[in-house]
Amino acid sequence: MAKEKVQGRKLIAQNKKARHDYLIVTTYECGLVLTGTEVKSLRMGRASLTDGFVQIDGHEAWLHNVHIPEYSQGTWTNHSVRRKRKLLLHREEIDKLEAKSQETGHTIIPLALYFTKGRAKIEIALAKGKREYDKRQTLRERQDHREAEKVMSAVRRRQRA
Repeated sequence: MAKEKVQGRKLIAQNKKARHDYLIVTTYECGLVLTGTEVKSLRMGRASLTDGFVQIDGHEAWLHNVHIPEYSQGTWTNHSVRRKRKLLLHREEIDKLEAKSQETGHTIIPLALYFTKGRAKIEIALAKGKREYDKRQTLRERQDHREAEKVMSAVRRRQRA
C-alpha cells in the first residue's frame, strides 16, 4: 500500500537521494499520462524514481527511467516497465524549464510520485548538481544541528526539574 498521507496526498514513491545529490532550485507539480495497468500498479504502492530524469523534446516534457512494475493481474495489455511517459505542464512552465535546463550544471529530476484527489501527480525539480565537498558540508551542518538540538533539550529538561 502507499506509504503515507500528507496534506490529502497519498505518497507512492520518493527520491530521497535527490535532495542529497542536488541543490533544488525550483519545484513543479505536474500530471502524468499513464495507462490503466500503470495506475493499478501505482495504487498498489509500487514505483521507483531513483534513476529518473526529465527531458524536453519539441516543447513536450518526457519522464524517463522511472520504474513502475507490471501489474500482477494484467494480461497482454500490461505496460513496459521503464517506458517514457509524457508530463502534463503548462507551455510557460515547459519553456522556463527548457531554458534553465540548458544552462551548465542544471537538470530536471523527479522528487515524489503521489495521488491527489485520485489523480497521479509527480513533483519534479529543476536542480543543480552538488560537488562532493558540498555534500560533506550539508551532512556536517545537519549533524551540528542535531547535536545542538540534543544539548538544548537537555538544558530544557534540567530547567524543568
